[in-house]
Amino acid sequence: MAKRSWINPITIVVVILMAAAVYLFGFPPEEKVEEGKEQTVPVKIQTAEISEFRDTIEALGTAMANETVRITAQTQDVVEKIYFESGDLVEQGQLLAELNARKEVARVQQLKFSLDEAKRQLERVSELRRGNAASQQQFDEQQVRVNGLQADLEVAEATLREMKIHAPFSGRVGIREISAGSLVSPGDVFTTLDDIKPIKVDFSVPERYFASIAVDQEVITRSRAYPGEQFVGRISSIDSRVDPVTRSVKVRAKIDNDDERLRPGMLLQITLLRSIDEALLLPEKALIPIQNRQYVYVLTPDNRARQKEVTIGRRKPGIVEITDGLKPGEKVIIEGIVRLRDGVPVSVQGG
Repeated sequence: MAKRSWINPITIVVVILMAAAVYLFGFPPEEKVEEGKEQTVPVKIQTAEISEFRDTIEALGTAMANETVRITAQTQDVVEKIYFESGDLVEQGQLLAELNARKEVARVQQLKFSLDEAKRQLERVSELRRGNAASQQQFDEQQVRVNGLQADLEVAEATLREMKIHAPFSGRVGIREISAGSLVSPGDVFTTLDDIKPIKVDFSVPERYFASIAVDQEVITRSRAYPGEQFVGRISSIDSRVDPVTRSVKVRAKIDNDDERLRPGMLLQITLLRSIDEALLLPEKALIPIQNRQYVYVLTPDNRARQKEVTIGRRKPGIVEITDGLKPGEKVIIEGIVRLRDGVPVSVQGG
């Protein structure tokens, strides 16, 4: 049997494939490995500087009239005349309205006549008593009659005065609610009367600030009705006790309101200045809280981020006081903090 040759097409293909595999995997092509540069992080910075720190207390309050009253009837009768219009400025004691008082006037006149006659009778009895022509009992009875008529007259005159309604103090009346000819009863409201020069505002201050407030301290108020404007007043009184539920104390301030721009019922934003200090201030967003500590990133001379622990003090919206850990002039990273770690190179962006 003839020996079979190992050289055949299949063998040749297998050899070629093995050679290719050895070439590709046994001798890989040389690659140039370039050492990559460390990537920089874009950031924005702010120089730490000493600035004015205005320590304030913020609160909300409602404007109130300095004096306010509802003008009402004290008796039942028909309105005879009205002497004011809605919104009028009136003076103390000014007559505002008058009820039908014909019966009361007649009653007063009748009692005056009776009292005058009783007094004449008392004089006559007194003369007779001196001449022993009248008894002491007659004199006493006539004296009682005079005293009774005098008391009745005072009651009638008081009732007559109630038929005329006067302004108890100077101020501005509100909307007129009653017309002439209306039948009114005790308690029916004719209008309101407000003294709004000055105007008062009550607001609450947290207990922890109690030692920082005092009578005659300046307050600044703002109203949505006058954007960008502020009204200056002063504390007029402080409540004698702290509310045990809210742990706050009620404070009342008075604001000059000669132009009457502020009206009772307005919502006012109150700013109470506690103190003005010089402090090292930073944006609150520059802080990195880690457990119970606070850190910031500062820029080194070779443009790298270095983490520093700081101690913070007072806060305002968006602003924090740094009491330790930073010096004025250091450059603090305020944006791009999320991608930072200690020692990372940074590129400072403008704006």
